[in-house]
Amino acid sequence: MATFKEIAAADIKTSRSFLNQLVDVIQEDISGSTTRKKYQVFVTGGIGPGVTSSLFQTVFDQDFTLQTANPVFDVTVGLYSGSATVTGSSTGQDSAGKLLFPSQSIMMREKVDVYRQYASLLLGNADNQFTAPISNAGAEDGIDEALFVNFKRLFTRDQIKRESFAMRFFATACIDAVDTTARGGSVDGPQYTNLNRTTISGSKIFTDIGAGSNQEVTFGGSAGNIVNAANTAESVGVLFYQQGIAAFDMKKILSGGQHVSGAISAMNENNPASVGTGKMVIGGGHLGGKGTSEDGLSGNPDAKFIPDLMVSASIDDILNHICSCRFSSGSQTAFTFQNITNINSTLIFCRATADEFNYSANPTFVDSDNDIQVIEAGQESTQQSFSFFTAVGLYDSNDNLLAVAKLSRPIEKNSEKDLTIRVRLDF
Repeated sequence: MATFKEIAAADIKTSRSFLNQLVDVIQEDISGSTTRKKYQVFVTGGIGPGVTSSLFQTVFDQDFTLQTANPVFDVTVGLYSGSATVTGSSTGQDSAGKLLFPSQSIMMREKVDVYRQYASLLLGNADNQFTAPISNAGAEDGIDEALFVNFKRLFTRDQIKRESFAMRFFATACIDAVDTTARGGSVDGPQYTNLNRTTISGSKIFTDIGAGSNQEVTFGGSAGNIVNAANTAESVGVLFYQQGIAAFDMKKILSGGQHVSGAISAMNENNPASVGTGKMVIGGGHLGGKGTSEDGLSGNPDAKFIPDLMVSASIDDILNHICSCRFSSGSQTAFTFQNITNINSTLIFCRATADEFNYSANPTFVDSDNDIQVIEAGQESTQQSFSFFTAVGLYDSNDNLLAVAKLSRPIEKNSEKDLTIRVRLDF
């Protein structure tokens, strides 16, 4: 049976502390086919088998089919509706104001909608444009083609710590001498492509260094500029710390003007056997082709990552290239940051003076007169009363038990001891 004592207000203290954890995401988790999950929620109709694609992909810390797998972040791409990439490929609007695009483009409205959703969440207005840097941005600093990395709450906790974020990324796609010279040869010749080949050198580090001294606050909370570690004056994106979201300018982190070549999904049923039905070739270095539209070969031998790939490829095709090739597939760190967990604590000091709690209040521990037995009968002259503390219960004003603190070991209490037990509640 418990013995009650009212806790004075002076014995209750509150404090706040922070816990930091280091998070590392390795390249292999991002590039792997079993650790990166697709959802296939977009389906076209029309010519051929059509195109299926995700609106985003999720990277897990292990095989996502396992119950122990944890989602680390979502990744997707978006296009600003006022960008040259969108306006240059759009054929106008219908009577309802919906953007119209030619059949050679894929998921353009979806890419615009993704951008608008992030702008609404982080900037407070779906029509706003992300810029890098956040403030004092020039006309060339608007993010037209955005790569969004959305870290999960399990890893960001309450927020990402400033000046702890870094990303290793390959700005240049794989460069093969054949890619730049192949303009002849047969359709059945060897395949040369940089769309699905991993670069092995030339990685860059993008970090939020300097964000501690240049703190920005937006609709989505505190934010900081992501810069090129080799040239901190070059802002390449924005990191929103509380939301755990990074928005990168793809023109700056990718060599967007670099030529692209490879096979992408398309509404097409007459392609070379080596490409397959439902695909088309983008760029002129693939299949040793001549850069013509015959047999499914690209009509644009000089296609570039921006804007050609962003317009012609599905979100899945774009993300497959970025995740598989631009992060590589090794065991090095691709993303790293420290998170912050805010810990609010209440310290309650439970005090027992020398003349308190010195004997058991157990109602079954009584003598023949049903009085609580403090000292064994006949031992009054040789013994002193004592008890052992094993737990502390915290009750409200209506005697409802709210919490129980268990001691690691029993503590003896007698008339010669004045004890204080500190109970800490973290939340």
